[in-house]
Amino acid sequence: MFDEVGAQLMVRFIHTADWHLGMQAHFLPAEARSRFAEDRFSAVGAIGDLAREEACSFVVVAGDVFDSNHVDRQVIAKAVDELSSFTVPVFLLPANHDALDASSVYRSPAWLDRCPAGVTVLEELVAIPVGEGGAVEIVGVPWLTKRQLGDPVAAGYEAQVVSAGASRVVVGHGIVDEISPDRDDPSLIRAAGMRDALESGKVQYVALGDRHSVTEIEGSDGRAWYSGTPVATDYGEMNPNQVLLVQLDRGTCTVENRSVGSWTFHRPSFDLNGEEDVGRLEEWLHGVPSKHTTVVKLALRGTLGLAENARLEAVLEDSRLTFALLNTWELHSDLVVAPDDADLAALDVSGYVREALDDLALEAGRADEKGIVARDALNLLYRLAQ
Repeated sequence: MFDEVGAQLMVRFIHTADWHLGMQAHFLPAEARSRFAEDRFSAVGAIGDLAREEACSFVVVAGDVFDSNHVDRQVIAKAVDELSSFTVPVFLLPANHDALDASSVYRSPAWLDRCPAGVTVLEELVAIPVGEGGAVEIVGVPWLTKRQLGDPVAAGYEAQVVSAGASRVVVGHGIVDEISPDRDDPSLIRAAGMRDALESGKVQYVALGDRHSVTEIEGSDGRAWYSGTPVATDYGEMNPNQVLLVQLDRGTCTVENRSVGSWTFHRPSFDLNGEEDVGRLEEWLHGVPSKHTTVVKLALRGTLGLAENARLEAVLEDSRLTFALLNTWELHSDLVVAPDDADLAALDVSGYVREALDDLALEAGRADEKGIVARDALNLLYRLAQ
C-alpha cells in the first residue's frame, strides 16, 4: 500500500525456514521420535495462528520445508492440512533438502493434487507482487539441484521489477561466506553483494534459511536474517524454536522473535566428586522444564565411590523416564568409580562373593583397560549385593 506521495506504508510478514517436515530423528526412542515429528507439524499450525494474530500480509519459508524429496505421502498430507489453515498467502522456497529437481516433492501428485490455493512454491526467479496495491515484491531463488556452483541468492537482487516503488523481499537459502568455516565453497552467499543490494535500495529485506540459529547478518542494518528453525533439531543451535516477525514501514525495518516450538537440546558438564555433587546434578535434572521435549547429553567427570555411583545411576535411571532422551556424552566424560574401604565394608557378603569383591577392588586400581573392566564389574557387583 502506498500513500499520496508514493511512499510505501507498513507491511508485516513472517519469515521462517527449515521446517524439515518428515525428519527422521533416529537418535530418539520410538515414543519421543513420534512426538518430535508431530510437534513439527504443530509448529506449522502455530505459525499460521501467529500470522493471523499479528495481522500479517504473508509468510515466507526460506527453504527446507521438507527434510527430503522422498518423504512419505502422509508427511505431505499433514503439511497440506496445516497449510490449509493459513489465512494469508504462504511462499515456499525449494532448497537443498527439497530441491526442485526431477524427484521434487513439489512435483509429486501427493503435493500437486492437494496444494492449498493460498500456497505458492517459488519455482522461478520472478518478482511476485503481494499485498494491497503490490506494496511488496517477493523474489525467491530456488535450488534446482542439491548442489550449487555459485552464490545461491545473488540472482534475486537483479530480478526484473514488476511494481515500481515496491519493497523487495528476497528469499534465499545457503550459508553466508562470513560465517562459513569453508571460505572456498563456491555455493556460499556473498555478504558483500548482499550488503550492496540493501544499501542501494534494490532490496529491502533478505530472508535466509539453512542456519538453524536466529542470526542477523552483520552490516545489513537489520535487514538480512536467518530465521532459525521453528523446532530445535540438534545441539548447539542458538535461539531455536523461533520465527521472525518483520515489519517494513516507510523505509524502516523492524524484526522481532516469536516462539513457536518447544524442543531443547542440552549438553551440560558436571564434576562429580562426592555425594553433594550427585545431589546438585539431581537437583538440576529435576529443575529442567518440559522434560518430555528435552534431550540431554551429560558430560560427567570426577571420582565417585561405589555408594555414590550407585546413587548417580539411580538418579539417571529415574530421570530417563521423564526426559525425551537422557544419556552420557562418552567422548567428553571421564568419571572414575573408585571403591574405598567404607564401600567394601558396607557390603555384608562372604565366601566366594567376598573373594571376588576383593580381587576386583585390587584390579580396579589399575590405569589400563583391565582396570576399567574391573571397576565396571565391581560397580555391578556392589549394586547386586545392595
